[in-house]
Amino acid sequence: MTQLPRFTPALLHPRYWLTWLGIGALWLVVLLPYPLLLRIGRLIGHLALRVMKRRASIASRNIELCFPELDEKARRELVVKNFESVGMGFLETGMAWFWPNWRIERWFTVKGLENIKAIQEQHRGILLLGVHFLTLELGARIFGINEPGIGVYRPNDNPLLDWLQTWGRMRSNKSMIDRKDLKGMIKALKKGEVVWYAPDHDYGPRASVFVPFFAVEQAATTAGTWMLTKTSGAAILPFVPRRKADGSGYEMILMEPEFNPPVDDAQTTAAWMNKVVERCVMMAPDQYMWLHRRFKTRPEGVPDRY
Repeated sequence: MTQLPRFTPALLHPRYWLTWLGIGALWLVVLLPYPLLLRIGRLIGHLALRVMKRRASIASRNIELCFPELDEKARRELVVKNFESVGMGFLETGMAWFWPNWRIERWFTVKGLENIKAIQEQHRGILLLGVHFLTLELGARIFGINEPGIGVYRPNDNPLLDWLQTWGRMRSNKSMIDRKDLKGMIKALKKGEVVWYAPDHDYGPRASVFVPFFAVEQAATTAGTWMLTKTSGAAILPFVPRRKADGSGYEMILMEPEFNPPVDDAQTTAAWMNKVVERCVMMAPDQYMWLHRRFKTRPEGVPDRY
């Protein structure tokens, strides 16, 4: 487990000065009023749509694969709105890391806190299903303000960014666990901890099974959910942190917990979990991370999706 990181003089080396400049600029920008941040974020998103052509193509293809019933105009509109969320997601990361608690709480409403207590009354760990929304950093922060837990993450290759993201995420949470440390997650869950977990990306062929995701029949999906729930006995609590459409802030929705998820085998659990993820995604489809190559891993002999 990663504890609160210690700042070292090595992070002031000239090789990191450009990164420091970007961090400083982000810190200054997020001092602005939220309505202005919303406009700036959308403008950044439109610029990103023009510059990140490869990612825009991936987002469009993912939406086409998942929602074949949408026509080209509808797909294009969803991609544009999604990239507005990409721009906001950049600023929301700064908000999550740099805003004080009172400012976070001012712009958030929280629904379903009683579902946490219902699980804790059974003295069970909570596997917090954190789908990859573009608001995920902000969502983790507001959840931690209400119920500090343990985050699962991938260490950043840049030591300064790794220090910053760990520091930022632990402002309202207990510690961090490397996403490869399944034993550490199981140990924490058995102790009754809340562990943030996102099983909705394509993590490669190792320890993955092929199950449906939306209209895609064979989507590589982690078998980790099966291992964690079967071994730890944890309940699963899906949550959705979404930006309100009227620009008035955010809401965090803690959905009904699942006390007895199917654990017959990895495939059964993964297929069930993808259905839960689908329900979460449809609560804010324009805010989901569509620019990730969700279907890059294919069964042997099946053509590339991209």
